[in-house]
Amino acid sequence: MAACVAGARRPDGSGGAATEPPGKKLTDLPAELLEHILCFPVLKHSDICGASCSCKRLHDVCHGAGKVWGHQFRLRWPRLQKYYRQNEGCDWLREYRTRHSVGIQIRRTVESISKRFFTEVVLGDSFAEIESLGAPEHFCEDELLFILDSDKRKSLTLKYYAKKILYFLRQQNILRSLKSFLEQPPEQQSALEGAVLVDQYCNPLADVTLDGISAQLDEITEKVKKTLRTRNHSHPSLRAAQGVCLVVEDFELQRQAVCALNSVLYEQLQYKGNEFDYYNPLNSYIHKVLLRRTGIPISLSVLYLTLAGRLGVQLEPVNFPNHFLLRWCQKSRGSQDIYNFVYIDAFGKGKQLTAKECEYLIGHQVTEDYYGAISTTEVLLRMVGNLLNIGKRGEGNEKSYQLLRDSLDLYLTINPDNVQYLLLQARLYFHLGIWPEKVLDILQHIQALDPSQHGAVGYLVQHTLEHIQHKKHPVQPEVKQRGAAEHQEVRYSVGLIMKHKRSGYNCVVYGWDPKCTMSQEWITTMRVNQLSSGANQPFYNVLVQDGTCRYAAQENLEPHAAPLEIGHPEVGRYFSEFSDTHYVANEELQARYPEDTPETRDAVRRLYHRLSPGARDHQDHRDRLDQDHQHQDRQDQDHPTENNDHQAMAM
Repeated sequence: MAACVAGARRPDGSGGAATEPPGKKLTDLPAELLEHILCFPVLKHSDICGASCSCKRLHDVCHGAGKVWGHQFRLRWPRLQKYYRQNEGCDWLREYRTRHSVGIQIRRTVESISKRFFTEVVLGDSFAEIESLGAPEHFCEDELLFILDSDKRKSLTLKYYAKKILYFLRQQNILRSLKSFLEQPPEQQSALEGAVLVDQYCNPLADVTLDGISAQLDEITEKVKKTLRTRNHSHPSLRAAQGVCLVVEDFELQRQAVCALNSVLYEQLQYKGNEFDYYNPLNSYIHKVLLRRTGIPISLSVLYLTLAGRLGVQLEPVNFPNHFLLRWCQKSRGSQDIYNFVYIDAFGKGKQLTAKECEYLIGHQVTEDYYGAISTTEVLLRMVGNLLNIGKRGEGNEKSYQLLRDSLDLYLTINPDNVQYLLLQARLYFHLGIWPEKVLDILQHIQALDPSQHGAVGYLVQHTLEHIQHKKHPVQPEVKQRGAAEHQEVRYSVGLIMKHKRSGYNCVVYGWDPKCTMSQEWITTMRVNQLSSGANQPFYNVLVQDGTCRYAAQENLEPHAAPLEIGHPEVGRYFSEFSDTHYVANEELQARYPEDTPETRDAVRRLYHRLSPGARDHQDHRDRLDQDHQHQDRQDQDHPTENNDHQAMAM
């Protein structure tokens, strides 16, 4: 770039500066043309910096609020354009510097997490420092997405923690949106919007938006109108434009709209209640209900309620026990007599019931209170309560703990003084060993709300304080040397892709013991004594392709004939890279199994590469380069932002 500024080459292509007539220098070109030249795609920010330092003319052209730095910003971070208005005045050089600095800070923070939290079964408050950076939220998210979008086989540990931080940051943003939603007047709160916020909080990495869900419901509404048109071409619902609030007063016209809705939703589109997998949390997420066309009573009722409202039929949610319903007034509006309503079972294909017939759904009588309409806030509490119960029914793995944590966060955002769930949240955090300071805050709040909980609160306070003291003096993890006498029978090493001989599952080894370390109860339940070597043989911690973590006996494992990637969410916690035939342990795992990395390389050569002695040195060099790959980005200062709760299962 400096050469362009100093002067052009001779017409014959020879070197040296050309002798040009006065007025023919590059810097004499109009500013618009210079901007156009400096926006050429091959020029990087370092080129623009060099050009702006070469003379005052180019310095003025490359001013911060001008087109040149705006182009550099858009070229470098295209995802951020949605945050800027097209004609908005902006200091693009300042924005570039800020985003560049944030990228460096974020990457350094992500890189440090594995060293600090590798031994934590569940990460708790490890991301608060991201918020403390004070950087624009969209800058942080963009850098995390940049990390996640890089080569999928490399930087696995970096991606593992970047994903968790992104999960956390998006949830904090959604909680703020939920609080704003709850501050709105009740008549302005939409059950659909509330359900979308619940969905977004539990699935913060999914592409779920209110606009996207509404667009899908618009399509269903148009199908209903098409069906309605064949039955009554003058129906008022057909004249209403999208987004216009319509209320159809005539009961017969309402009936026609409801019949058309049932026809499209349950006959044409085949929506149905999920009777066979009722306690699957996917039944409560609106975007999954639309995708799978199945759900539980409350999620299907929210869809039905919204669609009916777009057709001009006003329905109300009913918090009926064990089976959420909608009610449809057959008399003058404002009536409270439960017998003046028809009750709609969205789970039962839109079946219309009398008040008496509703009791047949649950098999016992209820008081009139259960037939009353409820608010949107109460709808959300019931929806979140369902998720909370599913989390409590879970298997005690990280997935069920995450659902329990998410649903508790939502419930206590809506109803912050519920002592029962505050105590459950404190117990959960205490059990997981996370956020001890927050546990103390929760317990203090419980004591203020309900002094009768003094016994339970005092017990948790005492043990939480002990946990805080313990964290100040952490126990150093055990280091396992393969050369030790007691480890001589250990045949496999961390990072090897294995196949289970009996169950057939594919897995990767991330740890081992010279003998089974599980309880006698587990050994008996899993029939370990029926193995030829029983419990007196090496056992391996493995990540399985189906997402589970298992503890497998050595005699049941064998190296995979054709190694493949293991699609397990915890792979990045232990490994930095997938190297065609095996996983490369990250620094933290290598520190615990310091002699396994060369053992894995030797095993890979024997099993798959069959290298000649001459080629083996070349492979050693490649392996060393692979190990150093994760440090290269830190050394690139020009582009710094570019470059164990494992449930034991079958053996």
